[in-house]
Amino acid sequence: MDIVETEAATDADTDADAATTPAGEREPHPSDSLRTFGAVVQALREYKGLSRTAFAGLVQYSRHTVESVELGRRMPDEAFIERAEEATGNTGALRKAANHISRGEAGLAAWFRRWARLERQAVSLCTYECRLVPGLLQSEAYARAVFDNSIPLLTDRQMEAQLTARMERQRLLWERPTVPFSFIVEESVFRRRLGGVEVHASLLERVLALTAPRNVTLQLVPLELEFHACLDGPVQLLETGNGRRLGYSEGQQNGRLISDRREVTLLWQRYDTLRSQALNPKESRDLLERLRGEL
Repeated sequence: MDIVETEAATDADTDADAATTPAGEREPHPSDSLRTFGAVVQALREYKGLSRTAFAGLVQYSRHTVESVELGRRMPDEAFIERAEEATGNTGALRKAANHISRGEAGLAAWFRRWARLERQAVSLCTYECRLVPGLLQSEAYARAVFDNSIPLLTDRQMEAQLTARMERQRLLWERPTVPFSFIVEESVFRRRLGGVEVHASLLERVLALTAPRNVTLQLVPLELEFHACLDGPVQLLETGNGRRLGYSEGQQNGRLISDRREVTLLWQRYDTLRSQALNPKESRDLLERLRGEL
């Protein structure tokens, strides 16, 4: 085994890294999972007898980027994870560890943070929801009503952080006009007047506006539907630029990133089937307009 250069992560090292890493690439509040992932990368690299410089050449990133990842100060992207996995012997450890990475972002649940990052890179995004209006389509007043119903109650500071994060996510819809966004939502979700009549009216206006662009499709699942392909609950699906398909499933106080190919394929099959069972986009918009007229 080659001699590995000494690279202990001292406080001085961390401070130097913070000073040289561009602000847009630095994690504002490195999470424990980022630090743990970085430690695993470093341990596997050292086990293979690779210096950071040599390892950087193998993963096709700069030595500084490798250092930032190992110190937990930078979120690794998919390419880094895959190349690091190959460089350390394809043990599967890094791919599995990457599934548990979360950023220290305020306003986003820890289990959702990695999916939110993947959303920003996706070339297509599909969402089925049966509980509430998807976050990407919510009005601010509706989102506030959702958070008002949180148990335990949120502080004012937590509420504002949640609202800011949710509204910021919606930038995806107009900043990426060539990316197709597909939403399938139960009609019952739009009949529930969460927050009251005024909040509900503003929600319907917001949804109709956000789903007007050609790349955004909304389909409603009618109450009288006799067949239903997604009875197991809400799901989100996306495809990355390199053709990889991933899924995300969320329950109470938890969420799961799904990367197993067979499971993801099944979820896509269910979603595609439900898309054929739901109302078409024009029928769905007509239904929303009728609901708005009933207020």
